[in-house]
Amino acid sequence: MQGILVRLRGFEKSDAEAMNRWASDEDVVRWHGPPDWPASRAQQERYIERANAADSADKAFAIETLDGKLVGDCGLRKIDWKSRKAEFFITIGEKQLWDKGFGTDALRIVIRLAFDKMNLNRLWLTVLADNPRAVRCYEKCGFVREGLLRQESFVDGKYRDVHMMALLREDYDRTRGA
Repeated sequence: MQGILVRLRGFEKSDAEAMNRWASDEDVVRWHGPPDWPASRAQQERYIERANAADSADKAFAIETLDGKLVGDCGLRKIDWKSRKAEFFITIGEKQLWDKGFGTDALRIVIRLAFDKMNLNRLWLTVLADNPRAVRCYEKCGFVREGLLRQESFVDGKYRDVHMMALLREDYDRTRGA
């Protein structure tokens, strides 16, 4: 699946090295809130195996530039086929590529996948309230703040608020083509 700046693809075993480097970078993982990333190369390899499993309830993708450089991962988890909803997640692990539009482009690809191919009705996510770069990206792609979880995450020695955000199919349909 290709966008303007990136393409999404399945993971390769060789991706574990970069993913392990990102998982060891405090600047990258601090935006995740509670630790939820595998911490060792072996754990990264198991994550890749699960992500590539055909029967997985989650859909995870490697994000690479159009010239083939791995820059992050993203996808959908907690897919609920009955209620037709899923949680979006993303990491741009290459810090020198932050604020360049790669995350926005990857999110737009996943949005099209979720609504046009998977027939979902709702995408949702949580984001640290003091992560303006991510909030701006999500709002640019149509996500709306639905709630605030006060002191939800303990990061960098203090409790931080978390925004709940969502994008509905009807919003996507209304703005598609805009």
